[in-house]
Amino acid sequence: MVNYRSNGKLLLTGEYLVLDGTKSLALPTTYGQKLLVENNSSNTIIWKSFDENNKVWFKDEFSLDDILLSSYTSENEISQRLIDILKSINTLNPDFLKRKKGFNIKTTQDFNRTWGLGTSSTLINNIANWANVDAYKLLELTFGGSGYDIACAQNDTSITYQLIDGKPIVTEVNFNPSFKDCIYFVYLNQKQNSRDGITAYRNSKSDLKTSISEINRITEAFILCDSLDEFENLIIEHEHIISRAINQPPVKGRLFTDFDGAIKSLGAWGGDFVLVTSKDNPSAYFKSKGYHTILSYSQMIKA
Repeated sequence: MVNYRSNGKLLLTGEYLVLDGTKSLALPTTYGQKLLVENNSSNTIIWKSFDENNKVWFKDEFSLDDILLSSYTSENEISQRLIDILKSINTLNPDFLKRKKGFNIKTTQDFNRTWGLGTSSTLINNIANWANVDAYKLLELTFGGSGYDIACAQNDTSITYQLIDGKPIVTEVNFNPSFKDCIYFVYLNQKQNSRDGITAYRNSKSDLKTSISEINRITEAFILCDSLDEFENLIIEHEHIISRAINQPPVKGRLFTDFDGAIKSLGAWGGDFVLVTSKDNPSAYFKSKGYHTILSYSQMIKA
């Protein structure tokens, strides 16, 4: 029996533009997902996925012989995703699924999977570790994306992430703001499909060269920032740049115009978590607006 664990992710800077080579600041979260694998002799993969309350939210069985058939599909969307992942494993490591007689697999995440913290990326990284394949290549064959979420899954510290000639460059950085007690994360009550966000971005690109240069500068400034006022100014500037690049209004102007503090979208705009700055606990304000999931910096981010 073997056990794997991967961290969740948050992208602080460079959303969307990370796809085109901007240097982005990304943080692994305290939340993550585990994968427990046990061999069996059934020639099948018996799969069970448990949520944060230890309740089964998905289960299925897959014949190893069927998985190796190119025509094998499922009408269940989640099952089909797993079939695609397993077939991709076979592409990257053709001997892997032929070596064993079967597997019992259990996944457990300690966060609500609607939060957008990396249900897919943590799964991909865990499976890649289990199958001894490159997690970035497995992601490319399945869900796609920039790969920053895989970097977060694999690292326990803050990182910068950049694609150079299509290859990920991951650098550990010391992002430990003195004002972190003034940083909160608020869930917007809806999961945003990052693939839809990427499609919208591709269809509305502006001057990427200028935007990438600006975000590179802001990323470095984020890391070095030592005052809350400066941090908030950087957030406002960053939101305007991305707003211009994707032709969407910043979240504060759309939902929280009367909030006394800065608000920044994280990852795909329109859902998941936003970063909020406030000298006082802002929970009462956001709860009054119908947003009840408010996490402090220490609750969300790995130290």
